Amino acid sequence: MLELVDLSKSYGGRTVLTALSHRFEAGEFVAIMGESGVGKSTLLNLIAGLDVPDSGEVRVDGVPMSALDDDAATRLRRTRMGFIFQAFHVLPHLTLAQNVALPLLLNGAPDPGRAAQMLDAVGLAGRGADFPQQLSGGELQRVAIARALVHRPALLLADEPTGNLDPETADGVLRLLRAEIKASGAGAIMVTHSHAAAAMADRTLVLTRSGLK
Repeated sequence: MLELVDLSKSYGGRTVLTALSHRFEAGEFVAIMGESGVGKSTLLNLIAGLDVPDSGEVRVDGVPMSALDDDAATRLRRTRMGFIFQAFHVLPHLTLAQNVALPLLLNGAPDPGRAAQMLDAVGLAGRGADFPQQLSGGELQRVAIARALVHRPALLLADEPTGNLDPETADGVLRLLRAEIKASGAGAIMVTHSHAAAAMADRTLVLTRSGLK
């Protein structure tokens, strides 16, 4: 599903990633841990094509991201990928249903029933007309999970998805996330500092200056 080939990246003369290579299989849930500043979020951005490596390449389903123009890369992100961020990025002026339905709308395939189904799946049935300011942090993260999975992506990228949550809420969110990933057959890569979060994954990798181990 995803292959990193000799991936290197530097910022302002500081090397973040060096000749990183790894394969991720379809349907597996992988946690990536590592010290702050080692390049975990940079790696997710490179995988998503939101940043460009200095050398090496990212291959999604065998296709190098570098071979895609901006429009093609955007279409790939919209159709094949889902994103969960630590800061949620839920749009405050949209209802919960509209937030969750946004990927479907952007893909030209609006489906209110599917959005409602995903809200139900994350424990927010009947809340579609509510606005984000009416929700707790844990509930907002559930909306973010529903939005990330609503269009049935092949690959889910999660950057510290429980970093702002209390342990009990984080555990519930992670169990929900794992269940939804396994039900949909999506592959997932989660960056986290939490050993409890990493324990939910199928396997855990540690990112260091020398690579993924």
